[in-house]
Amino acid sequence: MAGGREIKTKIKSVQNTRKVTRALEMVSASKIRKAQDRMKASRPYARAMKQLIGHLAQANSEYRHPYLVQRPQVRRVGYVVVSSDRGLAGGLNNNMFRKLLVEFRQWQEQGVEVDVVTIGQKASVFFRRIKVGMLASVTHLGDQPHVEQLVGVIKVMLDAYTAGNVDKVFLAYNDFVNTMTQRAAMDQLLPLPAPEAKVARHDWDYLYEPDAETVLEHVLTRYVESLVYQAVMENVASEHAARMVAMKAASDNANKLIDTLNLVYNKARQAAITQEISEIVGGAAAV
Repeated sequence: MAGGREIKTKIKSVQNTRKVTRALEMVSASKIRKAQDRMKASRPYARAMKQLIGHLAQANSEYRHPYLVQRPQVRRVGYVVVSSDRGLAGGLNNNMFRKLLVEFRQWQEQGVEVDVVTIGQKASVFFRRIKVGMLASVTHLGDQPHVEQLVGVIKVMLDAYTAGNVDKVFLAYNDFVNTMTQRAAMDQLLPLPAPEAKVARHDWDYLYEPDAETVLEHVLTRYVESLVYQAVMENVASEHAARMVAMKAASDNANKLIDTLNLVYNKARQAAITQEISEIVGGAAAV
């Protein structure tokens, strides 16, 4: 059995770890409300943009933007992967990465190559180690990301799609369900998927000024940017929720370990006292 001093050192070490996990838990608990508010604030715009794109997709227009046209053959796919910058969030990022690796393997078995752009330090570090094409990355967005920080990596993927280097583009992120649940989500970005339900019972067309190509280029680009931005906001809320839950579990485990070590320490101390008494009694009997 370990000595009393060694056990005391272990208890002190676990107590110090518990202080850190409790602090991180409280910081995440304070940040998660703000992150949820920002996430909910951006949803109406994303919803309105989705409705508008549904109208445009159903419009009876002579000009069809490349983002709306399905390509007959898929030779290469692109993924925009959204992750967190910091760790200590349980299995949040790893669960999504595992799901992505399964998808990548399925594409590669079909002879389709995969390119990625990453948002967040964890994804950037992870995908540099595996056999996929890294087109661009952006890290250290902070707790309040801005669209301006994302435009660069989004444009890289949009340019690759427009040039025909990529035939499909997907968006991977952690979808915030509630504080206890975050799920890895994979959505198709390009070509824009058809609306799940018809937005109207009739077809119509818009009047475009100056012309359909210019207007659709601008609107569809803004739409893709809004989808990626919304995914980043969802991921930030998921990160804080996952970290709060993970640190709460770590603090609880630390409490259990401290209780166990205290019990071991008390037993060791009691054994030492008993041995000391036995030696004294033995010495007195010998005299």
